[in-house]
Amino acid sequence: MDILKILSRGTKKSASQFEIQKPLNQPSTPQLYNDPTRGVKRKRKEDQSASSLNVDDDPDEINFFAPRTTKKPIVEPTAKEDQIEDASKSLLDEEEVRQVLKSHRLKFTLLSSHDAKRTKVKKSKKEEAKTKVKDGKKPLFPQPLTSFSEFRSTYNISARLSENLAKQGYRIPTEVQLGSLPLLLQPDRAISSSVAEELHFKTKRGVDFLAVAPTGSGKTLAFLIPAINSILRRRAGETGQKEHILEVVVVAPTRELAHQIVNEGRKLAQGTGVKIVGMKKDMRIPAEGEIDDDLSHDEASSKSDSETGSSEDEEDDKPQKETTTTKADILVTTPQILRNFLKSRTLPTVKSLILDEADVLLDPLFREQTLGIWSACSNKSLRLTCWSATMGSNIEGLMLEQLKSRGSSSVPLIRLVVGLKDTAVPSINHKLIYTATEQGKLFALRQLLHPKSSSDSMPEMRLPFLVFAQTIERATALHDELKFDIPAEAGGSTRIAALHSSLSDSARSSIVARFRAGEIWVLITTDLLMRGIDFRGVNGVINYDVPTSAAAYIHRVGRTGRAGHEGGVAVTFYTTEDVAHLKSIANVISLSEKQAGKKSEEGVPKWLMDSLPKMGKEEKKQLKKHGVESRRGNKTKITTQSAWERRKENNRRGAIAGSKNRKMQEVNSDTQGGDDGEWGGIDG
Repeated sequence: MDILKILSRGTKKSASQFEIQKPLNQPSTPQLYNDPTRGVKRKRKEDQSASSLNVDDDPDEINFFAPRTTKKPIVEPTAKEDQIEDASKSLLDEEEVRQVLKSHRLKFTLLSSHDAKRTKVKKSKKEEAKTKVKDGKKPLFPQPLTSFSEFRSTYNISARLSENLAKQGYRIPTEVQLGSLPLLLQPDRAISSSVAEELHFKTKRGVDFLAVAPTGSGKTLAFLIPAINSILRRRAGETGQKEHILEVVVVAPTRELAHQIVNEGRKLAQGTGVKIVGMKKDMRIPAEGEIDDDLSHDEASSKSDSETGSSEDEEDDKPQKETTTTKADILVTTPQILRNFLKSRTLPTVKSLILDEADVLLDPLFREQTLGIWSACSNKSLRLTCWSATMGSNIEGLMLEQLKSRGSSSVPLIRLVVGLKDTAVPSINHKLIYTATEQGKLFALRQLLHPKSSSDSMPEMRLPFLVFAQTIERATALHDELKFDIPAEAGGSTRIAALHSSLSDSARSSIVARFRAGEIWVLITTDLLMRGIDFRGVNGVINYDVPTSAAAYIHRVGRTGRAGHEGGVAVTFYTTEDVAHLKSIANVISLSEKQAGKKSEEGVPKWLMDSLPKMGKEEKKQLKKHGVESRRGNKTKITTQSAWERRKENNRRGAIAGSKNRKMQEVNSDTQGGDDGEWGGIDG
C-alpha cells in the first residue's frame, strides 16, 4: 500500500457519503426539492465545530482559569412544563428556519398591507437588507413542519386524526404541507409575536392563505387536515355536543375532483365523527332564508312541470321524494350546483372557505358563481384558503379587493410559492414533436402505441397514458379512430375510452373507476381532467392538440409524475399551424428543466426557442377562449379512413385470428388422440 496515498486522503467526507442509500423496492420521497446544502455557510460552521471539539470534547485540554460553577439540585419538571419544554424544543431558531425553507425552495410573502403608525427605529444595514420590500410585499419565515410526528407534540392535533395519517403511510410531509400546515393549524406559533407586531397584523383570528405548488404535491391533504382538526377542536371545547354544523365549504371546478376530495377526506376522518358530504342535485343543506326560497322553488317546479306537459294524474302516480336537509361538517361542491341552491340564502355557520384550483374558480368562467358563494358565507370570522399549481397576478389582486370589501383588514393574506412559480413538476421529461400536419399526429400517436415500430426520435412511453384533445368532437373522433388499434386478445376496444363533459355522471364515474383499476390503458379526454385528478399509475401524457395556455400545459402534464415519482413523460405534438402558439409552452418547459437541473436543450432546442414568435396579449386571450381556430367543431376530422372500412378491417383480422386458433386446436387434438391410440400409459 502506498503510504503517500493514505497521507494525502482528506479527512472530511463528501456530502454523498452521508446520504442514506434507498432500497430499490421503496418508492421515492414525496418531496420535490430538498437540498440540505442550499444556503449553508460551510466555512463558518466548520470553524465553530473545530473550536468546540478542541475545547469541550478533548479531555486532555483543561481550562484552569474558567470560573467555578456550582451544581444546582435537579428538580423533576411537571407534566405541563414537560409539554411546554418539548414544544419549545421542536421550534427552530431564525437561522434554522431560513435554511429549511431555502433548502426546500419555499417562499412566503405577506400580500396584504397592514399600515399603522410606525415609530422611527434606527436599523443597521444588515437589518434593512433583511426587511427589503419589493412592491409592498414583505417576505416571511414561519416555522416549518419537518415530520408528521410533530403533530401531537407541537401542534396538538386530534389523536385519532394523527392515527389515520399514520395508517395511510404518511411520514414525510411534501413541500406544500411542510410550509402550510403550521400556519393553518397554529398561526400564532408559526409566526412569532415580534414579527407580527413589526408588520402590524394579528394571527389570533387565523390567516387567509394562498398556496402555489406543483401538481401532485399534496395540496388536498394540506387543506383537509386543518379543516378536520378545527371541527374536532371546536367539539372538544363544547362538552357533550357532537351535532353536525356546516363549518367548511370546499369548492372544486369539476365533479371528478370533488368526488376525489370527498374520498380523501373520509379516509382522514375515519372514527372522528366528522361528516364529509359531496353536494348533489336536489340536496338541501342548512341555510338561512329558507321560507321565501321554498315558495319560489315550488313555483319554479310547477312552472317547469306545466312547460313539459306533465298532468296532475301523472304526477300523482310518480313517487314524490321527501326533501330532507342533509347535515354535514364539511361540504365539497362544484360552484354551479351550490350557487343554484343558495340563490338568496346565506351560510352563517361556515368559518372556512377553501377554493381548490382557485385560479380557474376566480377566472371569468366560474367567477360569478364563486363570488356568490363567497358572499353567502356571512360569518365575520370566515377564513379563506386558495390552492393551485398556477396563479396569475390578476387573481391575487381580485382576492385582495374582495378581502378588503369584507373588512378583514387585520387578518394577513399570506402567499406560499413552492419552487419557481408557474412551472411543471421537475420529475417529468418533456418532449416537443413536430408532425407537420394533422395526419402526422395520428402516425406519431400510433408509433407511441406500438413501441416496436417506434423510431429513435420518439420517446419510450409505457401504458397507461392520457391523451388530451382540444374539443369534445375531436376527443370522440380520436377515440373512434384508435379503438381498433389494440388487438382483441389484449382486450381490444375496451382498453381505450373517451371522457368528456357530454357524458352522464354515471358514465364518467365508471370510466374513471375503470382507468384507476387498470382496465383502460389509453384515456382520451378534454381539459375536463387536467385539474386536480390524481392518477398515481399514469406513466405519460400526450398533448394531441397544443394546450391553450401555459397554465393549461402545466395542469395537463401534471397528471403524471405525481408525489415525486420519476419517469413521467409529457409529449406535445405540434403542426405548422401551432408554431405561432408554442412560445409560452416552450418557456414553461425550459424553466421546469432548469429547476430540475437538466440541460437546457433536452426538451426545447435553442434554435427552436430562438425561432418561435412571441404572442401578443390579444392573441393569448383568443387562444385561451377558443383554442386553435382550425380545430373548432368538426372543421378538421381526425381520420385516415372511414369508420366502415376500419370496422371491416377489424372484422377481417378477427376472422383470421379465429381461424388460426381453430386450426391450432384441431392439430393439438389430432396429435393428442394419435398418442393415446399408440401408447396408453403404463397401466394400459
